[in-house]
Amino acid sequence: MRYLLAFLFLTGILLFYGQYDPATISTSQKFKEVIQQIERNYVDEVNTKKLTETAIVALLEELDPHSTYIPAEEAQEAQSQINGSFVGIGIRFQIMKDTLMVVATIPGGPSEKLGIQAGDQIVEVDGKSVAGVGLKNNEVRAKLMGEMGTKVLVKVLRKKSSALKFNITRDKIPIFSVDATYMVDKETGYIKLNSFSRTTVEEVQQALRSLKSQGMKNLIFDLQGNGGGLLDAARGVADEFIAGDKLLVYSVGRSQPRSNLFAEKKGLWEKGGLIVLTDEYTASASEIVSGAIQDWDRGLVVGRRTFGKGLVQRPTPLSDGSELRITIARYYTPTGRFIQKPYQDVETYRKDLTQRYLNGEFQHADSIKLPDSLKFYTKVKNRLVYGGGGIMPDVFVALDTSDVTDFYSSLIRGGHVNSYSLNYVNSKRESMKKTYPDIKKFIADFTMDQARMDDFFAYVLKEDPKLTFDEEAYKISGLAIRTRLKSNIAQDLFGYSESYQIFNDLNEVVQKAALLFQDKSYQSFDLED
Repeated sequence: MRYLLAFLFLTGILLFYGQYDPATISTSQKFKEVIQQIERNYVDEVNTKKLTETAIVALLEELDPHSTYIPAEEAQEAQSQINGSFVGIGIRFQIMKDTLMVVATIPGGPSEKLGIQAGDQIVEVDGKSVAGVGLKNNEVRAKLMGEMGTKVLVKVLRKKSSALKFNITRDKIPIFSVDATYMVDKETGYIKLNSFSRTTVEEVQQALRSLKSQGMKNLIFDLQGNGGGLLDAARGVADEFIAGDKLLVYSVGRSQPRSNLFAEKKGLWEKGGLIVLTDEYTASASEIVSGAIQDWDRGLVVGRRTFGKGLVQRPTPLSDGSELRITIARYYTPTGRFIQKPYQDVETYRKDLTQRYLNGEFQHADSIKLPDSLKFYTKVKNRLVYGGGGIMPDVFVALDTSDVTDFYSSLIRGGHVNSYSLNYVNSKRESMKKTYPDIKKFIADFTMDQARMDDFFAYVLKEDPKLTFDEEAYKISGLAIRTRLKSNIAQDLFGYSESYQIFNDLNEVVQKAALLFQDKSYQSFDLED
């Protein structure tokens, strides 16, 4: 039934866009007749809108895994990710014990300008209580986001103060693509990129300028977990690293002629050491960047094989505010590699990463089997690279799970590390700011010593009496737990970028990249000068 509806709905779309041949009219009329018969005669009341949307989803599933339908209520949030901004009050929040807590204010946003602070508890929104009512994250967003220029009245509780009220005018709030920018050592810079939006190129340029001003000679560009975004943003980022007018990516579709995207300008990091970090969640636009850098021998790709998405979607808004994203082309790296993994069997496609893990691919590079037909050679040094199923790294780094225990996982999944860190900082924020005025001082002097760890485990036991301390597991996971706690405390005290300077001690791919630069192994690959 669902596939019949999907097929009939497709004919309706074709009719809507002006394709009036008799066959189309006949099938579209059939779709209307089916809906009318259901509405008039079906044994129960039906939701016609839901039926239609089910048909659309089923139809797109017959095409490929990345052609998608976004309902109207979700389309705005999806566009926010692409545009790199949304309209709201400019806070990061966390719900703790049914209390809406401000974790941080967005710099330059309306909440920061009015004096709202990290640690404030929002107890009312527009006169209605939001404390102790089982509030969910999506409900918070619905209450605080809205139309540009509209106002929302919030009541907050703050330590050592009576209740405070703020009348906040909603404004455009940036969604940053760059999570972290810092110097790993005196010569090595680090940039963590989480997505590719309309603001990404400008953010990357700003990060590069900052690192160059600090004496950067080598760059670690971290695309681990980056699921992609805009094709043009990927081209722009690659252009910052690749000199001249070289081909960066090209795409071809049935109704789309070949489109070549070239480097167009002088980038900010066309010379100097470059390592790109990838993993199994590095996808789409991230694969365009890492593929171009690898194909032109501009830098090394270090980590694990990427996701394998080589399809280009075009977003099309529909009349009710929903959105259709249909695959219109395949993209290829400069050497001609098509890196989309097979998707003829949807279930197999969805389980691909699980199967890679079970096959041992995350632990051993030689577990990855690729046919000779997928061999390609890089443009400058004629190095062997592969197409099909993602970008293969030049240097493989196994997924290290040796310090992961059930006890450690329970602490993370239960939210205990996050909630303890926020409580800890909120209770000592003023004194900690004086003791640790910057992240360097914090990294050097703050330790999760025995007293702090005892306090943490007492907190966990109070929150979850079933999660008792496991001494044997702690011997294995202790360093990881202490590092996560210190990183989270740094995040709540300073921000995301600063927390990465601590958390990356646990990231084996980042550590491998830093070592490649330090022990001069990088030069042995004889990359482009």
